[in-house]
Amino acid sequence: MSGESAGGRFLPRERDWHPPALAPDYRSSRLRSPRAPLLSLPSTLSEETGPVFGHVSIGELDHDLVHNYAAAGASALGPRILVHGYVRDQSGRPLPHTLVEIWQANAGGRYRHPNETYIAPLDPNFGGCGRCLTDADGHYRFQTIQPAPYPWPNGPNSWRPAHIHFSLFGEAFAQRLVTQMYFEGDPLIELCPIVQAIPRADAIDTLVARLDMDAALPMDMLAWRFDLVLRGRDQTYFDNRTEGL
Repeated sequence: MSGESAGGRFLPRERDWHPPALAPDYRSSRLRSPRAPLLSLPSTLSEETGPVFGHVSIGELDHDLVHNYAAAGASALGPRILVHGYVRDQSGRPLPHTLVEIWQANAGGRYRHPNETYIAPLDPNFGGCGRCLTDADGHYRFQTIQPAPYPWPNGPNSWRPAHIHFSLFGEAFAQRLVTQMYFEGDPLIELCPIVQAIPRADAIDTLVARLDMDAALPMDMLAWRFDLVLRGRDQTYFDNRTEGL
């Protein structure tokens, strides 16, 4: 993704922004962390030049997870929320027409995935994924259901905080950034080994959405604001930056 400053040069990246590959409290990292130096592989012309995303790729309800998987006349179960924010470069400039994708668990904390093992019920009217393009001001907006926390096999009583996964695309599939959004005030954030593997509190703070009552829909939806900065000193923490992207 491009993100040059007005002078045409990238701002320095904070090298201690991401966690080490091996974070012992995050049990999976003991098996997944690399044992050899990382390799840098050059990208191909097709990865750098295509495909290009456009408005014709986005369906009318792609941004509306309350209804985009639901039967006619039905809607997903759970507290309805609005999630919105801006995508900006390192200099604060908006990034228009950027493809934003999200996926999440339902109101019971369960994903619609064949390998899901959590005992919470599936919602037949909730698919758990959506996408949209940012507008001319770099703004995106989703209607969805408040996801619930869920247990995971990291320890005897480990729970993931409620969260929504985000994916941002540049002009090609190789230009992709992935992160997670958490909710302000969730006490599980401080107990999660995945979150706490991030070494800096200000990096964790970039992953926490703020309650936005000005954008809430009365008698309908609370709103949460989550801005994304692609690079520079104020960048959002991205999961795959540690992979060299």
